[in-house]
Amino acid sequence: MAIIMRSKNFLCLSRLKSLTRFQRYDHSFDERGLQAEMGPLPNHDLHPIDPSKWEKIQSRKMGITDSMIPFPSRFVLNTLRKAGFEAYLVGGCVRDLLLKRIPKDFDVITTANLKQVKKKFHRAQIIGRRFPICRVHVKCSIIEVSSFGTVAQDDEDKEKALSSLIPNGCDEKDLIRWRNSRNRDFTINSLFFDPFACIIYDYNNGVSDLKSLKLRTLVPAHVSFKEDCARILRCLRIAARLGLSFTRDIESAMYNLSASIDGLDKSRLMLELNYMLSYGAAESSICLLQRFNLLSILLPLQAAYINQQRSAKNSMMLMKLFFNLDKLVSCDHPADSSLWIALLMFHHALVNNPQDAIIVLTFASLLYHGKWKEGVEFARKHTKVEVKFVPEISRFSENKPDEDLAREVAHFASLVQDSVWALTETSGLFYSMSRYPFYLRSGLVFVPKKTAKETAEFFDLMVEDIKSFISRRQRERPGINYYLLGKGDPCETRFVLGKIILETMKAGPLEDATEVASDQKDLLQPKGNEEIRANNQVALKMDKRNQAKKHVKVVEESKHHIPPHAVSKKHMQDEMVKEKPEKHKAVKDRSGVTLLSSLFK
Repeated sequence: MAIIMRSKNFLCLSRLKSLTRFQRYDHSFDERGLQAEMGPLPNHDLHPIDPSKWEKIQSRKMGITDSMIPFPSRFVLNTLRKAGFEAYLVGGCVRDLLLKRIPKDFDVITTANLKQVKKKFHRAQIIGRRFPICRVHVKCSIIEVSSFGTVAQDDEDKEKALSSLIPNGCDEKDLIRWRNSRNRDFTINSLFFDPFACIIYDYNNGVSDLKSLKLRTLVPAHVSFKEDCARILRCLRIAARLGLSFTRDIESAMYNLSASIDGLDKSRLMLELNYMLSYGAAESSICLLQRFNLLSILLPLQAAYINQQRSAKNSMMLMKLFFNLDKLVSCDHPADSSLWIALLMFHHALVNNPQDAIIVLTFASLLYHGKWKEGVEFARKHTKVEVKFVPEISRFSENKPDEDLAREVAHFASLVQDSVWALTETSGLFYSMSRYPFYLRSGLVFVPKKTAKETAEFFDLMVEDIKSFISRRQRERPGINYYLLGKGDPCETRFVLGKIILETMKAGPLEDATEVASDQKDLLQPKGNEEIRANNQVALKMDKRNQAKKHVKVVEESKHHIPPHAVSKKHMQDEMVKEKPEKHKAVKDRSGVTLLSSLFK
C-alpha cells in the first residue's frame, strides 16, 4: 500500500539549510477572512529527521478517485499545473477523503507565488498579512490557495534559533513538502495529495493516526495550544465530526489551557462555533465542549442548563434539538449561523417561560407549514403526544380556542425575539444566569448584534399579525433548499427550524409521533461514538477490489460519504434542492435525545 522512501545519509547538514526554518501554522479570522499565522516551533521539538518514515501512498488503493474532487478544485489544480507549477490538495480535505467523508472545503497549495496565482484567474484576491493566501472564486465556490514560497518567508532570527538536521540526498520537492507539513496543527492534517500522480504524501505518520482514529499534535500539545489556543477548538471540532480519540497529552493540555480561549477575538470564536454547530456535528461538539469546561465560557447559559438537567436526571430538550439539527445539515449541506442562533433563542425562551405543548407545536408547525390554517390543523392533530421535557413543557391542553391560541403563540414568538438579549449583551447574559445562581458565570458574548437582530426579525410577522402570517417559501414541498439555507434565507431557515422543533416534540411531519422515554439513565449512549469509529475503520480498511463496488452504495446511503453531486456537475445542481436523507437513521434512539454520552464522562 505504501512506497517508503529511504535516504542514504541520515544525519548531516543540508545544502538546503534555508528550508529548515520551522514555523507554526494556525488560522485566525479577521474582517478579511481566514488566514494562517506563522511562528517558530520550540527548540525542544527539534529532533533528527528520519526519511525512512516518509511515505508515498497510492491514492487509488485507498479508494480515492478523481470524481471525488469537485469541479472548482479540479479547475484550480489543472490551471496551476498547466502553467508549470506543482499543485496539491492539502490538509483536512485529504484526511476526509481517506475516511470517505465529505470535506468542508478543498484547500490547494502550490509552488507558484500568490501574485502568479492571482494572474491565472479572473476572480482572485490575496488576503492576510502574516500568512497571505489567495482566494480564487470559481462559480459559486471559493478555493483557498496558499504558496510554499509564502510559508518559507520568515525572520532570520527564527532560522538561527531553529537549526535542524536535514538528510543529504533527499529529493528537493520532498523537503519542501516535508517542511510545510511541519507547520500543520495535527498529523492527520499534514497530508498532501497529488491528484495528477495519484499519490498521497505522508511525512508525519498521519495515515497511521487516521487508521487508529487518534488525534495527535506535531509538537507537544501544551506548546501547540499555548502558541494558538484556537487549536483547542479546532481539535474538538475535528474529533466531534470524525469520532476521533485524543492522546493523553492533548487531553491534559485542553483541561489546563481551556480558559485561554477567552482571549480569542470574538469573530474567531463565532467562526469556530459556527463550524461546530452548522456542519452536522453540533450535538457531539456541545458534549465535548462541556467535557473540557469550554461550554461554560462560550455558552454559559447552555452549560448551566445541562449541568442542572443532569443533576435532576431530566431529559434534555436542548440536546435533542441539536440531535435533530445534525440530521439535516452536513459539511456539503451546511446551514447559516442564523439557524442555530434561532434554535438557542427558542430554547432559552422556553426555559425561562415554560409553555403548554400545544403552543410549542403550533409555533413550530406555523414555521414549518408557513400558513396559520395549516399550522393549527397539524398542531391540533398532535396534541395527544406527551413529551416529558422539564422545565420547558408546562402542561398538555387538548383544546384551546383559536383566538387564545393565536394570542399565546404570538406572545411566545415575542419572547423568542427578546431572548436574543442574552446572546448579544453581557448584562442580558448575567440577568439570564440568575436562574442558575450556583454556576460560574462567563461574561463572554460574541454573537454579532447584526446577525442576532436579523435572526430575531424572522419572527416579526408572527408577532405583528400571526393569522396573516405567510412564509412565502419559494418551494412548497417538504424538501430543504440547501442553497437558500446556507445563505440564511429567512423563509428557508424558519422552515427548517420548525421541522427541527416538530421532530423534537415527536410530531415530525415525516414520522409517526412517539412518546419520549422517561427512564433515561444518562443523556447519551456510547453506541453512537462507537459507530462513527466503526464507520471510519471500515472506510480505511476497504481494499481496492471492493472499493469500486461499495462506493456507489455508500454514496447513496450516507451523507458522511462522497455525495452523488461530486460525480457530476449536473448532479451537484440537482441535489441542491433535494432534501437530504436523515443522518443516524440506522441508529434509532427512541428517547431521541442523543447518542454520545461517553463524551461527557
